Amino acid sequence: MLLLYHLWLSPYCRKVRLVLGEKKLEFDLKVQKIWERDETFLALNPTGEVPVLIDEDGTRICGSQPICEYLDEMYGETPLIGQGAVARAEVRRLTDWFDRKFNDEVTANLVDEKIMKRFLGRGEPNSRAIHAGSRNIHTHLGYIEWLVDRRSWLAGEDLSLADLTAAAHLSCVDYLGDVPWEEHPGAKDWYARMKSRPCFRSILADRISGAPPPKAYADLDF
Repeated sequence: MLLLYHLWLSPYCRKVRLVLGEKKLEFDLKVQKIWERDETFLALNPTGEVPVLIDEDGTRICGSQPICEYLDEMYGETPLIGQGAVARAEVRRLTDWFDRKFNDEVTANLVDEKIMKRFLGRGEPNSRAIHAGSRNIHTHLGYIEWLVDRRSWLAGEDLSLADLTAAAHLSCVDYLGDVPWEEHPGAKDWYARMKSRPCFRSILADRISGAPPPKAYADLDF
């Protein structure tokens, strides 16, 4: 069985979990406390970061994008990164948008400030960063609405890694109750479709001790 080293509220780890779910692969999860220096884990990934995937044959892949591309090539008949150079380029463009731009402007300012700082011992949340994240998310939700108004899914007519990546980041912010869904009904409808997919079940079951999510987090009719 595959093994994934992860953290619950890491969007990059959630992205890999969603891909594993879409591929209908069985896998075990191992929480890796990256704020603790673990020599065994550092031997697997010298950066000390998650996610890290160990395949059944012992193959080790580090980093969410390399893992997702590996899984897409190795498992399943339906590609999540698209068919043809143009389609793959668009999937990768949007995947990079959410992994870089959305993360820098939203995820880092909300999830990292409100949750990860506590675990990493980096002091109190920065209110200016939180305010920036709350403001920036509207731009990204608006972009999602613009995309799904013109396409069935974010990158085209088929669900792709772009959808899974965006949903992974939004699920982390949604765990905090910080996504203004009612102001962006098009994005809300798209996310409702994502939440209803079987691959999302384990994500919606995540709970962090001392920091429960709002009720709507796991509600498919939110």
